[in-house]
Amino acid sequence: MKELLLILVASAIVNNVVLSQFLGLCPFLGVSKRVETAAGMGGAVIFVITISSFVTSLIYKFILFPLGLDYLQTIVFILVIAALVQFVEMFLRKSVPSLYNALGVYLPLITTNCAVLGVALKNVTNGYNILESVICGFGTAIGFTISIVIMAGIREKIEYNDIPGPFKGSAIVLVTAGLMAIAFFGFSGII
Repeated sequence: MKELLLILVASAIVNNVVLSQFLGLCPFLGVSKRVETAAGMGGAVIFVITISSFVTSLIYKFILFPLGLDYLQTIVFILVIAALVQFVEMFLRKSVPSLYNALGVYLPLITTNCAVLGVALKNVTNGYNILESVICGFGTAIGFTISIVIMAGIREKIEYNDIPGPFKGSAIVLVTAGLMAIAFFGFSGII
């Protein structure tokens, strides 16, 4: 149990996928304009990363590794992730059309979000069993959600501030992301 808790905390905070590994920056920077949209994207990413960690772990453990097809893992993982994202997209289109419209092009981009594939490959590289893979995936997705919601909150506050001309727009967002990364670096001594 202690091992699982360490994996969860390490994945979510210490090795934050966005702020320390710099994966998933496209949706992080693109969807973090409003807290509601960022939280919706975080929820979709939590679902996709957690389920893809489970499914890819099963496929690797019971199909790819026993048959000696390890070299196909990246292709198979991408196909699994793409199918899961399509499922999430159809679900959101039918049940929450406002969130579907707010996420726009960034929802299909979860398919190519390197954070999702990075977690699946990290689970295999670290030799995690199925439960550890799911916990790592869930923790990583929680870390992504934490960082994107914090960034959205900061961006909402920055919008009403007087910012010097050269820093307006993307520049202040990137400076903010850099400062957040430095702040999260402080957690590196925890585990």
